[in-house]
Amino acid sequence: MDGLPNTTRSERARGAAAMPPAGAVAGTLRDEVAHYLHYLQVERRASPHTIAAYRRDLAGFLAEAGDLAASAVRSHHVRAFASRLHGNGLSPRSVARHLSAVRGFFAHLVKRRGLAGNPALGVRAPKAQRRLPGALDADQAAALFTEEANTDLAKRDRAMLELLYGSGLRLAELVAVDLRDLDLAGGFVTVTGKGQKTRIVPLGKPAVAAIRNWLATRTGLDAAAPLFTGRGERRLSARSVQLRVKKLAQEAAANDGVHPHMLRHSFASHLLESSGDLRAVQELLGHANIGTTQIYTHLDFQHLAKVYDRAHPRAGRQAKAEGNA
Repeated sequence: MDGLPNTTRSERARGAAAMPPAGAVAGTLRDEVAHYLHYLQVERRASPHTIAAYRRDLAGFLAEAGDLAASAVRSHHVRAFASRLHGNGLSPRSVARHLSAVRGFFAHLVKRRGLAGNPALGVRAPKAQRRLPGALDADQAAALFTEEANTDLAKRDRAMLELLYGSGLRLAELVAVDLRDLDLAGGFVTVTGKGQKTRIVPLGKPAVAAIRNWLATRTGLDAAAPLFTGRGERRLSARSVQLRVKKLAQEAAANDGVHPHMLRHSFASHLLESSGDLRAVQELLGHANIGTTQIYTHLDFQHLAKVYDRAHPRAGRQAKAEGNA
């Protein structure tokens, strides 16, 4: 057997007859794409869905350079193709998908058909624009803390909210906190973030009080015990925290779109609005690169633009002029 599963001898014979021998890249780009799709179907046994996707993505490239010989395609042809897609309004992610198909096609020609090099290797899709993270405004965030925490469950949830919004912890960091990580007297918690990097994060007085209230409901604690637990004193799962935050926000602010990471975003944007200290916010969030933190400056600029519109004399005169027009 030749190692091609689920194919008959006649199928393999038809496939071999349909494809020129290796090293014979003499046809046009259209011919080679047709051979490539045939190869995917017969030898690779790719699904109809996969073949249709490749055919669709490569069709655009054929429209750009289909009359060229495959060996005549250069990187500037591929770059022009990507530029045209982007100019036609395709998202960077869609452009990247088309380029991936082209790159895979030429990799096949290099490996199986003797092409000298892959002209698509150095071509990259445009960078996707970073979406601004969702954040609550200060009043919406405050609404989460208006109810009294009278039950054991409410005390636990209040402590979770205080750490998510008051200290900006990631969800994974929150659920991993053990009692030994707390320094309530000093007002700090040690957390392990991305890349197993540890950092010390300050706890505000409300957070310290909420944690003390929650711990007072538990007995027989040792240093290795998790801070947040569910039934049977088992460590609370990330999914459970997500569901609790969603439920609490729905009850307190009629907003069912709140999630733990939104509270972290809110922490960062509110802190930056008040302090303007980007480096400090970077340290508190545990970002290795300040470029990651800079996304919050966009949120801050939005806030400043609103302040300008409300308060600046020129903005006021412009608004009045437009109103009287």
